[in-house]
Amino acid sequence: MRKGRFNRAVGIFIALIASGAAALLWIAVAAGGPALSESPAQGIFFGFWSILYNTDAPAPRIILAAIAMALLLAAGVAAVDRRIANRSRRSLDPLTGPLAPRVVMSATRGVYAGPVRVTVLIPAHNEEVSLPLTITSLLEQSRRPDRVIVVADNCSDSTVFVAREAGVEVIESVNNTQKKAGALNQVLQGLLPELGDNDVVMVMDADTRLDDGFLAAAVDRFANDRALMAVGGLFYGEEGHGLIGQFQRNEYLRYSREIGRRRGRVFVLTGTASMFRARALRTVAASRGSSIPGTPGLVYDTAALTEDNELTIALKSLGGLMISPEQCTVVTELMPSWRTLWAQRLRWQRGALENIGAYGITPPTLRYWAQQLGIGYGVIALGSYLLLIFLMVVSLDTWIWFPFWLGLGALFMVERVATVWKGGWRASLLAVTLFPELFFDMFLNVVYLKGVADISLGRTASWKHVTPVRVPENFGAERR
Repeated sequence: MRKGRFNRAVGIFIALIASGAAALLWIAVAAGGPALSESPAQGIFFGFWSILYNTDAPAPRIILAAIAMALLLAAGVAAVDRRIANRSRRSLDPLTGPLAPRVVMSATRGVYAGPVRVTVLIPAHNEEVSLPLTITSLLEQSRRPDRVIVVADNCSDSTVFVAREAGVEVIESVNNTQKKAGALNQVLQGLLPELGDNDVVMVMDADTRLDDGFLAAAVDRFANDRALMAVGGLFYGEEGHGLIGQFQRNEYLRYSREIGRRRGRVFVLTGTASMFRARALRTVAASRGSSIPGTPGLVYDTAALTEDNELTIALKSLGGLMISPEQCTVVTELMPSWRTLWAQRLRWQRGALENIGAYGITPPTLRYWAQQLGIGYGVIALGSYLLLIFLMVVSLDTWIWFPFWLGLGALFMVERVATVWKGGWRASLLAVTLFPELFFDMFLNVVYLKGVADISLGRTASWKHVTPVRVPENFGAERR
C-alpha cells in the first residue's frame, strides 16, 4: 500500500465520524421520547378485510428537523463543491494550478496547436471475446478516431491476433507487473512526447462499446474550449445476466441521472471511456511525486487500485477542467455473478478509500470525503431500518399496519421508480418491488464495511481480472 497522509487511518476516521453522527441523531430523537398511542385500532377495508393499524408517527418537530438537516447537508456539500470548482477555474497560479483554465488560456492565447486528433488506447488482458465489438464501436463512430492502439498486457489468448485482424495497431507490454496502469504507462511514455497540445488521448476498456456520437461530441467540446482538459463518458449496463444484471443496470442509470443533475460536472472520469488532452497527461506525469502522489514521470499511479478515480483527483488537484456530456454514453460489461461483483466492488471501494487517504483532506477531495461519509451513514441507517423491521415481525403476534411509515415507503418507492424510468419496464418493475433493491444495497454496504476493515487492518489489496466467457453472436455479421 502506498504511504498517504491518512494511510490505514482513513477507514477508522470515516467509521468514527459516521457512527458519531448516527449516535447524535439517535440521542436527539430518544431525548424527546416516543409518543405512543394506547393500542392499535381496528378497521375494515373493502367491507370484509379486517386489519389492525396504528397511527403513531414521529413528532412534527423531529420530521421537520430531519428534512432541514438533509436539505442543509445537501445544499452545503453542493455549495462547497461549486465554490471549490469556481476558485480552481479562476486560479492564475501556474505552480498550484498548472491546469487551471485561466492559466491554460493565458499560456495558449494566440497559439494554434493544430486540429484535435484522437488516439485511442485500449488496455486489454485476455479480451479476445469482448475486444471485437469494442473496436467495431470505435471504427463506426461518425467521427472516427485518428489512431487506435490495443495495449496487450500479458495476454495468453488471441487478443493480439483479434486486434490485428480488426485492422488496429497493437503494442504489447514488456515485463509489466503493474496491471492496467503499468501497461498504459509504458505506452504513454512513448506516445505523449509525439502529441501536440490539442491532441487527445482516449482510454477505454476492452469490454466497453461507445454509442455513436461519443467522439463527435467530445471532439467538438475540445475544439471549442481549449481550457477543457478531459471528457468523461456516462456508462450504462449491457443486456443480460438476469436479476443481478438488472440490479447493476438500475444502479448505473441512477449514477448517470446524478451526473445529469450536476450538469455534466465530473465525479469520476470513468475507466470505461474517458478522453484527456495530451497537455493534461503530461502535466500529471510531471507533477507526480511533488504536488500529487505517484512516481515522477508516470501518468498513472500504479499503487492505486482504481486508477480512473485517482487520475480524476489528480487532474482536479492540478485545476483541470473536465466534463461528462450527456451525448458521451457507453455500454459497459456487467459482472455475471455475485462473486465477481463482490471482487469488483471491493476493489472500487478499497481504491476510493486509499485515494482520498493518499491525498488527504484538500479542497478537491472534500466532495469524495463527503461521499464516503454519506455511504458510511447510509450503511448504519439502512442496517438499522432492516433490523427494526425484522424485530417487529418476530415480536408481534398480529400484524399491525403503520400508515405513516407506509406512506414514507410509498414516497421512497416513487423515487426509486422515477430514477430508473428510462431503463424500461424491467427496471421499473424491479424498483417498485423495493425490497430486492434494498437487499442489493445491503450487499454493497457489506462490501463497503469489508473495504473499511481491510484498509484499517492493513490487509493487502488485490486486483482481480474478470475474463468474459460469452460469445458475441452478432460480431461476425457486424464485421461483414
